[in-house]
Amino acid sequence: MAVPQCLNWSNIPITFDQDDHFDKVVAPGVYPLVVDPIIVNTRLSKVLMDGGSSLNIIYLETLDLLGINRAQLQPSAGGFHGVVPGKKALPVGRIDLPVCFGTAANFRKETLTFEVVGFRGMYHAIIGCPGYAKFMAIPNYTYLKLKMPGPKGVITVSSSYEHAYQCDVECVEYGEAVESSTELASKLEALAAEAPEPKRHVGSFELAEGTK
Repeated sequence: MAVPQCLNWSNIPITFDQDDHFDKVVAPGVYPLVVDPIIVNTRLSKVLMDGGSSLNIIYLETLDLLGINRAQLQPSAGGFHGVVPGKKALPVGRIDLPVCFGTAANFRKETLTFEVVGFRGMYHAIIGCPGYAKFMAIPNYTYLKLKMPGPKGVITVSSSYEHAYQCDVECVEYGEAVESSTELASKLEALAAEAPEPKRHVGSFELAEGTK
């Protein structure tokens, strides 16, 4: 019988208990899990941990913040849905970046591949399933905490309800603004399609379309 090949870090158990409990738990599961990892050499305060995303996503404006030259981007595999309401997003490329969680006493650094998008977002980046898997990280949306194995035991990354609430409000407002602008663009396109054919002007004479 073949001996299973265990992944690195799989020998460290991860648990949640009353020590992780807030003094007061507000609307469990409603708010996003927003964390503050160090990406490259900058601590980013608004990185969304999204276990429902099959991609890691970062924005061009975040790359500018990190001082990364856009010439470093590699070709992307294709588009995806779910970031801009009702639209297919087309990445401008992809890039591998080091991501670090933890403190100087106990930290993990892994390289994640991010799809780079050119539109504006409310977060600095979004870490999806590939990031969870790379760090072998476990989220708890009740306590708004993320845990992962580290070289000196379990690393616990904590958020707060106040920060999560503010990020959620900003996302809702941004989503409503995008939806409104999309609806307005659709109405303008419909009006343009219904408009009569323009007339051509030759000198001082007005010729309707089709007139020779």
